[in-house]
Amino acid sequence: MEKDVDTLATIVRIIAPLVAAILVGNWFMSEIKKARFKGAPWYQAYVSIPGLLIILAVLLLPIILWIIKT
Repeated sequence: MEKDVDTLATIVRIIAPLVAAILVGNWFMSEIKKARFKGAPWYQAYVSIPGLLIILAVLLLPIILWIIKT
């Protein structure tokens, strides 16, 4: 029984970040579509909330992993 709980916890730990990435990615794509429709500059989507979340993840994730590893 305990092995089943561990397996389920592992599956949830794998799926949760994937679902979050899909949601943020779709949100970002909708911001890109809105910016293109309005004729805004190419960088407009990157200064929106999902764009900033993606930029922070790309910049901070390696730093966090480096801190944890040391």
